[in-house]
Amino acid sequence: MESVIKSGLHPRNRFSQRYDFPELVRVCPSLAVYVKPNAHGDDSLDFADPLAVKALNQALLSHAYGLHHWDIPAGFLCPPIPGRSDYIHYLADLISMKRGTAVRVLDVGAGANAIYPLIGASEYGWCFVGAEVDSLAYEWGRKMIANHPSLAGLIEYRQQRSAKECFQGIIKPDEHYELTMCNPPSHTSAAEAAAGSQRKWRNLGRLKAGLNFGGREGELWCEGGELAFIRRMITQSVPYAQQVHWFTTLVSKSAHLPHLEHALRNQKAAEVKVIEMAQGQKKSRLLAWTFQSLPNQA
Repeated sequence: MESVIKSGLHPRNRFSQRYDFPELVRVCPSLAVYVKPNAHGDDSLDFADPLAVKALNQALLSHAYGLHHWDIPAGFLCPPIPGRSDYIHYLADLISMKRGTAVRVLDVGAGANAIYPLIGASEYGWCFVGAEVDSLAYEWGRKMIANHPSLAGLIEYRQQRSAKECFQGIIKPDEHYELTMCNPPSHTSAAEAAAGSQRKWRNLGRLKAGLNFGGREGELWCEGGELAFIRRMITQSVPYAQQVHWFTTLVSKSAHLPHLEHALRNQKAAEVKVIEMAQGQKKSRLLAWTFQSLPNQA
């Protein structure tokens, strides 16, 4: 296993500097109501307010990529754009910065927000298939793609019929992918997800009920949580070993890595990489594996 440790956002991340709020408000005037001076007198917003984060996302996507019609339905996860962007950039590193439509990527659980396909297609010109089991998320994701004709032909949504399957029913027999990606649900239940959110609020010295960024089953929790989900993904990746170069997923809990590495050894993965990532105080890691011989192993 190869482990690469990084600190802070990826060097190519467009959102690694302080936000230029006047410029963001110019391209997205609806953000203005959320921008207020902080304790130091600088422009800022309440990052714990999902409506403020959604407005910020809309401004960032408009300013960086000309994507002016991004939105999510009520109750769904509102993803922080900088962290989502990092995953895409580290995937680009993994495949030696390949660009263009020859790079096909499968996003397992693309969600209503379609954020990874939108960023990946905009940054690198990759072609995406977004797999989604939730009917509302599937329809909303298709709407987000249709709302951005500049990406026409680069992103396709496919509905996954089984919540237990990652690839079956999505990857067709004649298809090949450079990458798969996934941001799996990290909790085992709604109660566990809510408890995690409460701990974050207490650490901030604030009281609040509920999930600060929204989210529902399949986005934040599933039976067995993150560990069971990724173990299942590893097992299910084996039949597609010759159709996918790199399988990847985010892993939120570092304690899960030894178990996942053991599962990959059992499945005879040819190469495994772990890349540590950070966005402020939030730390995560990208787990990647391939069953194909790499050039220096041939």
